[in-house]
Amino acid sequence: MAVADMELPPTVQPAIPAGDDFLSRAELAALTPEELVRRTTALKPLLQRHAAECERVRHPVTNAWNAIRATGCFYHFLPRKYGGLEFDVDSFLDAMLPLAEGCASTGWVTAFCVEHVWMLCQFPEEFQDEIFGGDGDHIPYVIAPGVTAPPGKAIPVDGGYRISGRWKWGTGIMNSDWVMVACAIPDDPERRVLFCALPTKGVAVLDTWHIDGMEGTGSHDLLIADAFIPEYRTMNMNDMRAGIGHGAQLYDNPVYRQPMTPFLGVTAAIGAVGIGRAAVAAFGEQLQQRVIPGSTNRQSDKPAAQMRLGHANVQIATAEMLLRSAVNRNVELASGSVPANFEQRSFMRLQIASAVEICRGAIRSLVEAAGAGAHMRGNPLQRHLRDVNVMSNHVIYDIDAASELHGRALLGMEPNSLIY
Repeated sequence: MAVADMELPPTVQPAIPAGDDFLSRAELAALTPEELVRRTTALKPLLQRHAAECERVRHPVTNAWNAIRATGCFYHFLPRKYGGLEFDVDSFLDAMLPLAEGCASTGWVTAFCVEHVWMLCQFPEEFQDEIFGGDGDHIPYVIAPGVTAPPGKAIPVDGGYRISGRWKWGTGIMNSDWVMVACAIPDDPERRVLFCALPTKGVAVLDTWHIDGMEGTGSHDLLIADAFIPEYRTMNMNDMRAGIGHGAQLYDNPVYRQPMTPFLGVTAAIGAVGIGRAAVAAFGEQLQQRVIPGSTNRQSDKPAAQMRLGHANVQIATAEMLLRSAVNRNVELASGSVPANFEQRSFMRLQIASAVEICRGAIRSLVEAAGAGAHMRGNPLQRHLRDVNVMSNHVIYDIDAASELHGRALLGMEPNSLIY
């Protein structure tokens, strides 16, 4: 069935940024990783207050999103060539974790959109000049979802491609000015899948994000019917997966040569660690007040509750260590002369999937011990559990698929998936 013939849901209108709040060159030059982390950490209470409203409206709350933009975090991976920060991966985790603690949905969208600036740096230099260049005092950046499934279709034409398709999981679309969509080229002997970029105003956003967790991400479906994309606004996704995209050729910093999948996996997993931290804090507070039915003692006096709290805290810290190990190893391998191989990349994917699985188990354990009250809408624990359950179903965290891939690598077999 052709895209135009589908019975479609209603559309929603994204809040396309006006671009009137970009930071100046002087402000960015003075911004350190420590200051950026201080700014995002200061926003955690604001995001906590708006978490329920974020769920209700199904996208980041406007004043919280504007406060995040003002921190400068979207310049994190913008190259210094364009006036950006070009900070490291550890400070990325440090800056994003407090936002995820405050609101999983808002933190998820923010982390993805920060990482997607890195993706945009894998496009041809001409496109980067178009969206990041300029000689004004204020430095532009782009908010862009990157959607890959199911891939659309790219038909080669003079000067570029005509693309069509409907994509799911459009995280970031509700606050975006550009989008990136994956398109396969029919009958292409190299079986290339292109990432194609176009302005958000050229995309229909379908109201499909009705889900039982991560409701506030606004990750609606995207629809494009026969749009022209010039060649310079496309790039080969296989090159980005392997760490040999345009950014690897344009920039000396190894952060732009790292394979995409481990970096993407860590980006998405930040939310699991953040809400794990939030769940530990919420459970600890509630233990001080909850009295077990049939008893006069607070639950905090019970050794079993103390054990659950202590174990969960260490589990979340362990998951964070796995993420930091994976993302730093990814950059370390990118610093060498030989790209990371299948075994190394599949190991990192499994590390990251294991970290998310650990977080989900820890949060579930706390909710199990918190009583029926944990499932009341006013209790943040129920939201943490719903959010981590949905988050952990991201394709990159399929623990069986990740384990199988790494097992194949250890046995000297070929990969049976591109997700590594």
